[in-house]
Amino acid sequence: MPAVRKTLISALSTAVLAGGLALGAAGVANADGCGATRSPKIDGAMASWTITCPTKNSVRVTGWVEDTSMDGDCAIVRVVANSTQQAKKACGSDVREHFTFDFPGTQSAEARLATA
Repeated sequence: MPAVRKTLISALSTAVLAGGLALGAAGVANADGCGATRSPKIDGAMASWTITCPTKNSVRVTGWVEDTSMDGDCAIVRVVANSTQQAKKACGSDVREHFTFDFPGTQSAEARLATA
């Protein structure tokens, strides 16, 4: 039984370590409403976005995402609103990509900066 227990502990440790590494590559998600502005920075990426409400029942997220490292990963902004996700990637050191995402049927959105 000790060998089985050791194998199980090893497998669990690997899973926890892998999960921690995956979380380390992502910024905190922000659920925001109309008028919110964010400018997150993480290792290898930075971004800026603003949430506006062009109509009473829609959200627009506009901004940019920039890859800040020559590590081979891309910077990614993912935005979720009303069960719909849109994303924009910037790949290559100092590459900046602009985006505009529209989401009907809501007045808030959750955005996240990550690398992958």
